[in-house]
Amino acid sequence: MSTTPRIEVRHLGVTLGEGRSRVDAVKSVSFKVAPGESFGLVGESGSGKSTILRALCGLAPVSAGEVLIDGAPLTGRRDKSFAARVQMVFQDPYGSLHPRHTIDRILAEPLSIHGLKDRDRRILQALADVGLDPAFRFRLPHQLSGGQRQRIAIARALILEPSILLLDEPTSALDASIQAEVLNLLTRLRAERGLTYLFVSHDLAVVDHMCERLLVMRAGEAVETLDEGRLARRDVRSDYARTLMVASDGFVRPGEGVAGR
Repeated sequence: MSTTPRIEVRHLGVTLGEGRSRVDAVKSVSFKVAPGESFGLVGESGSGKSTILRALCGLAPVSAGEVLIDGAPLTGRRDKSFAARVQMVFQDPYGSLHPRHTIDRILAEPLSIHGLKDRDRRILQALADVGLDPAFRFRLPHQLSGGQRQRIAIARALILEPSILLLDEPTSALDASIQAEVLNLLTRLRAERGLTYLFVSHDLAVVDHMCERLLVMRAGEAVETLDEGRLARRDVRSDYARTLMVASDGFVRPGEGVAGR
């Protein structure tokens, strides 16, 4: 079995803006994610966790350090080969889908860009994979609930069969009951496909439910890395991580987590 990390972030720095508006959004952050692992980034708004995902996708400028996928450094603009391996699911299911495109067109677009054939079979399989009936194929996003829209966003991300999903607060805009359904869906898909997740959330309970390990971030910096065992024992070393644990609504010990781990 390969020991090469699926994702490796080495002393990553991201600087946004210039002059007085310059912000060091990420400051020398490092972590590794093994193949098939779900790794969480957790922290308050502005902690830099989503900026790391954007840097991986080439949507935020890397000012220091580097990011490697399967041992190969990412440089320059992300190309089709990157998109075939790495896909992102965004926070807002209302804003991430084109409002005037049918679900069929939304799912067909990446297939067309990558020149993949057998479109009908792939689209129907993508819908089935996320628990949606074929009847959804020709609906518009406004005809779907928030949870159904996020399922479509997940289907779109998976239709190219990537090995990595970057998940940026994928359930925070959903009601609690729907949130649990989507988290369980993501858990099932990872098990079935051997996917690697980099999961961003401000909610420690959600990250604890989804991830084997997590990195606590604050003001662009890494505070500490926790695994399931340390979370179960409430074994945190930093005051900030302890504050997050207390403040996280619904935080319970592993085994009683969101959607019943």
